[in-house]
Amino acid sequence: VCIKWQKQVFPGIEIDTSQPPMVFKTQLYTLTGVPPERQKIMVKGGILKDDTDWSTLGLKDGQKLMMIGTADEIVKAPEKGPVFVEDLPEEEQAAALGHSAGLYNLGNTCYMNSTLQCLHSVPELKSALLSYSDNVRGNGVDQASHSLTVATRNTFGELDQSVRPVAPLHFLQMLRKKYPQFAQQQNNVYMQQDAEECWTQLIYTLSQTLTSEASEPTAAQMKELFGIDLVSRVHCAESGEESSESESVYSLKCHISHDVNHLHEGLKHGLKTELEKVSPSLGRTAIYTRESRINELPRYLTVQFVRFFWKRESNQKAKILRKVDYPLELDVYDFCSDELKLKLQTPRQVLRDAESAKFGLKVEVKTSRTQNIEGSSTSAGESSSMDIDKADSSVPKKQLTGIYDLIAVLTHKGRSADSGHYVGWVKQDDGKWIEFDDDNPSIRKEEEILKLSGGGDWHMAYICLYKARVI
Repeated sequence: VCIKWQKQVFPGIEIDTSQPPMVFKTQLYTLTGVPPERQKIMVKGGILKDDTDWSTLGLKDGQKLMMIGTADEIVKAPEKGPVFVEDLPEEEQAAALGHSAGLYNLGNTCYMNSTLQCLHSVPELKSALLSYSDNVRGNGVDQASHSLTVATRNTFGELDQSVRPVAPLHFLQMLRKKYPQFAQQQNNVYMQQDAEECWTQLIYTLSQTLTSEASEPTAAQMKELFGIDLVSRVHCAESGEESSESESVYSLKCHISHDVNHLHEGLKHGLKTELEKVSPSLGRTAIYTRESRINELPRYLTVQFVRFFWKRESNQKAKILRKVDYPLELDVYDFCSDELKLKLQTPRQVLRDAESAKFGLKVEVKTSRTQNIEGSSTSAGESSSMDIDKADSSVPKKQLTGIYDLIAVLTHKGRSADSGHYVGWVKQDDGKWIEFDDDNPSIRKEEEILKLSGGGDWHMAYICLYKARVI
């Protein structure tokens, strides 16, 4: 089609009628600098709406359309692509980005936008992606996974550099190519999808592509960043059978029931489950209990609140609205195996000493009588007193402590996973929180983050991302 805007004419613009009108509007945004929400496109004497079905308009090749709208006044409209910080006048660059850019909703894609914004908060992931080449594919990596990884890298780059909202068109295309479930339509409109499924699938893809064969040797691998090793005791009370299992996962589950009021309680439920399987000694099925403990921790701990379940009577996903509080500081020591607890004791003592020193408290470590708060003896020092510098030098740097700080929350508002709205809330380096509601980022106070715990129709935490506190 041909677009006339003010005194300018843009001929030969292609419309992909399989995509919602918002995709077409983002094309015009890159050409004119007029944000989609300000665009009024005249079609058949009316205005093109975001939910208009293209097939009802009877468009023809070469048809002329008129657009009304004012471009952003902050920066000069680019000929193509987003506006980058380095293209701005020097005096505008410093004030341009207090945080990364927003993401345009391309038609029920808030599940994808919120996932990207939360994962974008992990600098080590961005570094690993930067070292990933367009031409490199690790062993056994398929083309779709490779393309999705490249699209993730490029989208993160645009978020860091653009002063305007970014339209993640290429990422969306690659996501739907790799995982066709995200291309499901209803009445010719792309359906809302589950953000946790998007998060899980993207992490899985990156774990396949960001390997030592595909990135710089110094780049942090996905297992180190997000992987959680679990060791489980599987026990059958009826037969007395017992066995152990181990597995690696990329998130902990917070199960929600009538007696769960806090994240710790939900995690405890999630690590103890019942399963039914055949008992060799009984010769029939029996109930087994699986009790899991964390045997290895990641730099970034992902926690999913299991809020959705399948409701048979209505044949759709339903949501548990119960309020479940979560902390800004999460200590997972109680969920760790005895072996891991032993490894954590000295780093935890050093961390406590460091925090005491910050408040001007004298750090004293007594002999074998000294007990950790967890109840076991510590060997952090044998002398009667030890200053924090000596404590620091006795322990290797970058050791995990089992204590994590909240850096991102992905929330859902609505009654069903197949509807409603997803938003990402991300903590910045300066301690401020930004609510990334698609293309409209806004600053939030820390107390507002703790109010996302559920209990009503407001946004409630669905995924929490915690960063390890290390010494």
